[in-house]
Amino acid sequence: MTPSAPSLLLLIPAYNEEGRIGPVLSAYAEYFIRHYPGRFQIAVVLNGCRDRTLDVVRDAERRYLSIAHLDFPAPIGKGGALIEGLKLAPLADLIGYVDADGATPPEAFMDLVRRCGKGEADCVIASRWIEGSRVNVAQTTDRRFASRLFNAVVEGFFWMGIRDTQCGAKVMRRAAVESVQTHLRIADLAFDVNLLYALKRAGRSVKEVPTDWTDQSGSKVAFNRKTSLNMLLSLVRLRLIYSPFYRWLEPLRPLEAWVYRKLNAPPPRSREEARKNDPAELRHG
Repeated sequence: MTPSAPSLLLLIPAYNEEGRIGPVLSAYAEYFIRHYPGRFQIAVVLNGCRDRTLDVVRDAERRYLSIAHLDFPAPIGKGGALIEGLKLAPLADLIGYVDADGATPPEAFMDLVRRCGKGEADCVIASRWIEGSRVNVAQTTDRRFASRLFNAVVEGFFWMGIRDTQCGAKVMRRAAVESVQTHLRIADLAFDVNLLYALKRAGRSVKEVPTDWTDQSGSKVAFNRKTSLNMLLSLVRLRLIYSPFYRWLEPLRPLEAWVYRKLNAPPPRSREEARKNDPAELRHG
């Protein structure tokens, strides 16, 4: 990086992460203070937290001026949290996100920032499934199988040629984010597919690079029948959004909402909701 490094906004979505997010915030803040010459901000997006996550974040804010937060008391899903966080894109030249569990270390995220900052692509994403990646603690066999099956379905639906849409570390240029904000409709764990496909449809370049990644215990995501059905339903919906038949399905939206409620999943956002681009207030302390 040079002294004229682009400004950076790092989003960290958080749902009941009181036990894990504190060390992650400290690690990222310390690393970027030491190694990033540009202006940077860490914004934690709290999504329906019922534990002490907000208290932990506020404690980190008292120690680091670069940390702030958005708080959504009602559950809006990981995708919903990122949709809201991405509305802050005008605050920085580069906008990225990582998971709150620390699976992606700061050094690996910095690699994405460097590549995107140098103009290698409009969006640079971490991948655990391409040559050169280092997976320090492997996922369980069940999670690996679910990941590869999900990727096969994604590729069958969208033909993006991306091996790992779900790794929670991505960096984008501001113009790329702003070009797709009104197309971000999926509020659950299939959000990443929505984001990447919207970028591709907008003519933005996406580059997948190997990463350093460690599977973390205590995941809030349980890969069961409900989760699998929820993600499949969201992929089907996303595919339909980009088809000429979607407008004919509007009368089925009440049924769709009922199904998502039964799955305890955040419902997709409507076209009107997606067009609302007013950011929430970024709070510090």
